[in-house]
Amino acid sequence: MSTAVSANTPESVESTAARGTAERPLRIAIIGSGPAGVYAADMLTKSEEVRDGLVLGIDLFDRYPAPYGLIRYGVAPDHPRIKGIVNALHKVLDRGDIRFFGNVDYGTDLSLEDLQTHYDAVIFATGAIKDADLNIPGIELDGSYGGADFVSWYDGHPDVPREWPLTAKEIAVIGNGNVALDVARVLSKHADDLLVTEIPDNVYAGLKESPVTDVHIFGRRGPAQVKFTPLELRELSHSRDVDIVLYEEDFDFDDASDEAVKTNNQIKTMVGTLTNWLVEQDDDAADPTTGASRRLHLHFLHNPVEITGEDGKVTGIKFERNELDGTGNARGTGEFIDYPVQAVYRSVGYFGSALPDVDFDHRRGVVTNDGGRVLGADGTQVPGVYATGWIKRGPVGLIGHTKGDALETITHLLADRTELPAAVVPAADAIGALLESRGVEFTSWEGWNELDAHEKALGAAATEAGPVARERVKVVSREEMVSVSRSAGVLR
Repeated sequence: MSTAVSANTPESVESTAARGTAERPLRIAIIGSGPAGVYAADMLTKSEEVRDGLVLGIDLFDRYPAPYGLIRYGVAPDHPRIKGIVNALHKVLDRGDIRFFGNVDYGTDLSLEDLQTHYDAVIFATGAIKDADLNIPGIELDGSYGGADFVSWYDGHPDVPREWPLTAKEIAVIGNGNVALDVARVLSKHADDLLVTEIPDNVYAGLKESPVTDVHIFGRRGPAQVKFTPLELRELSHSRDVDIVLYEEDFDFDDASDEAVKTNNQIKTMVGTLTNWLVEQDDDAADPTTGASRRLHLHFLHNPVEITGEDGKVTGIKFERNELDGTGNARGTGEFIDYPVQAVYRSVGYFGSALPDVDFDHRRGVVTNDGGRVLGADGTQVPGVYATGWIKRGPVGLIGHTKGDALETITHLLADRTELPAAVVPAADAIGALLESRGVEFTSWEGWNELDAHEKALGAAATEAGPVARERVKVVSREEMVSVSRSAGVLR
């Protein structure tokens, strides 16, 4: 099989320190091919500098064999908006003016020194994949899990175990963001109803055997302070044979809540939806449900204080009841409530991972930077090194927010153009040759198209076998992903 690298851009002319970066086109590397990385690449290709011939080539690197990052491995498969985002990213990468190198691990396969030798500038867009800590007693018990780890499992991440311990009947999910809702929805949803998505076969098999009856979502503040969005909230009500249960005592609104409802349409919509669901429950009935086999409970004003257990396993969780303080923040009331559960999923946010040879802010979980310009340990700018997305600003905001983030970083990079290090930048095919010399089985954009077609073919075969139409079946094994991708032969 041929693994030669073919470039769509003219080969660069080696420069010398005497000529300086200002007089020659730039070659730029972006580490991470999720939305942050692709948006940054797209903005570079549309800049005036590209039109003036001052940016020669843009290469995207990813540690996974496939592109799209968070969209492929961090968003629930039953989200209807995924396809639209993937289509937009696909159009950017399919134009041919951005190269993709998958299955390349920064820090192992390539060092910062390698990148600085081959490129004028490097942009880190590696995101955040770890769970933020929740420091309460019992968090280490068997049955206590990170929500991000569960997301990686049900999204078919190639580097996580194929099995997940789905043995609990009663489950607590701590958090009031979109990921918490995703985790709770997937846990409570019937596996057969996920077959229409790209869910991997091993995930379907695991969820099919789950004995779950009740999933409880707990938020620290009130309904007007939730961090999820109307789309994610409405999706909860679309699950077949799953009742949504709310509790009147959790619906507390202070002055700040009332103001938020009046001035923010999104909050108004969500509070209205939650309130309507509460009203629709039969207050006179002992059980405000329809008799569905599974229930999804939404709790507010609950602050987790301890996960309880026996013989090293989760048996329950204790909360302190909160009340709003007038500003939209919560304070404890001194009242404690215990819930019997056999599993707890913390979903209180993501946290970035440190990168080799780059200074890292371990408190915030981001690369140390000033507006995307990466800083060294001494606080001075590292020439030619930048960051964008969650690794730059922390895991906050929606996917669309990364566009403005990328614009800031790209603006700074191009403003710094005349001051970038004037190192020798090899020809376009040199990076591929370096990776091959190190035995790295890197994948390409052509390879992704091959894998994409392969997953769709698996979906077509599954559709013929029944019982539902499946657009694709996601390949989980890294080895299989690489094998299928590299069968495309030519690596751009």
